[in-house]
Amino acid sequence: MAKPAVLVVDDEPDLCELLSITLQRMDLSPRTANNIGDAQRLLKTEQFNLCLTDMQLPDGDGLELVEWIQQYSPSVPVAVITAHGNMEIAVRALKLGAFDFVSKPLDLAGLRKLVATAIKLSGTIDSDTSVFGPRLLGTSSAMQQMRDMIARVARSQAPVHISGESGTGKELVAKLIHESGPRRDGPFVPVNCGAIPTELMESELFGHKRGSFTGAVSDKKGLIQSAEGGTLFLDEIADLPLHMQVKLLRVIQEKAVRPVGEQLEVGVDVRVLSATHKDLSQLVAEGKFREDLFYRVNVIELRVPALRERPEDVPELAEAILRRLGRRMKLTPPMLAKDALAALETYAFPGNVRELENILERAITLSTSGEVRAGDIQLRTTPGGPPATANSSNAGPLGDHLEDIERDAILKALEQTRHNKTAAAKLLGMSFRALRYRIKKLGIE
Repeated sequence: MAKPAVLVVDDEPDLCELLSITLQRMDLSPRTANNIGDAQRLLKTEQFNLCLTDMQLPDGDGLELVEWIQQYSPSVPVAVITAHGNMEIAVRALKLGAFDFVSKPLDLAGLRKLVATAIKLSGTIDSDTSVFGPRLLGTSSAMQQMRDMIARVARSQAPVHISGESGTGKELVAKLIHESGPRRDGPFVPVNCGAIPTELMESELFGHKRGSFTGAVSDKKGLIQSAEGGTLFLDEIADLPLHMQVKLLRVIQEKAVRPVGEQLEVGVDVRVLSATHKDLSQLVAEGKFREDLFYRVNVIELRVPALRERPEDVPELAEAILRRLGRRMKLTPPMLAKDALAALETYAFPGNVRELENILERAITLSTSGEVRAGDIQLRTTPGGPPATANSSNAGPLGDHLEDIERDAILKALEQTRHNKTAAAKLLGMSFRALRYRIKKLGIE
């Protein structure tokens, strides 16, 4: 088999020679180009598994080449070589689609890790869609866009911030990014930043040396180092105290950690994914989240849609959840009656998919037959109010009752906005597409 080929684009002969020797020792085949024009000609005529480009080139800068590769050779990962400390350029390169970056003076150990990770991308990611099988359910356009976005960001090493309401499945999306990318064989380490006591947070994340504080009876590796070669997922990153935000910023910029009580930093090779249900930009404006860290973790933003924005996915999700619950409870998976499905399809789900699962688990417990009916499910009619069931004092099936409530609310919003559907959707707190779906379903037009 032919050796994987790497294109090195730099006009410094000494650096080209250093990189070529390093790549040859990794059993790779290096090719060099001194400028953007030569690099483009080689990329058009030969197959490469990776491109390493300097930022300062005789006929332009490396960002131009990054953009060109995204358009004409998108299957080739490209990493940029930046001046030490120039994170603004590195972030711009990542936003344009660069796989990763490496700073001068070159750390050859870190460079070898970057190259090895990039080579794993060749010919494996595009064809591997099995990871999206039964785990990311839904055929709505919102979910199709989500799958496409996951496939794209999986090819990069850029930090990704996953936003979305509680219960939408942000950790599942993070796992899919990890499993769809070249780090799939490495660990996936989830950390709930809001669940670690403040006084233990530095030790938990960065580790500590024996004797560094009372109770430190042995060396301990932190959660960041535990993710070496894989992915670190920082859930609820908005809950990080400000002093820890400073330390995390250094980890992302320098790719190194310093355990408590240690004098020297230790290099780490991790990809950072983060998530929160809070508005980070608002927290920045309020001074509760560092602006510089916000721009580092939010290089790519991926928003997970709320369940009410994709109501057409509810039947498929409900079926899958019932099958899973049936297996777990060692029961024949119950069927979902039409009146129960109608109630679920018209419910706004403040708790999203997690709430749907809780509703169905409770319904299986209450059901006295092999079918989940409207009377078996309990839905909140108002935030914090009592649950609604088909056995409520209001006459009529639950599905009909909820449809009447929803129809009245939509008609009132349309009247208030003089039938401007965009404004009505905003007033109701839902997307335009979700409103249009409900108008059609309820036969309002």
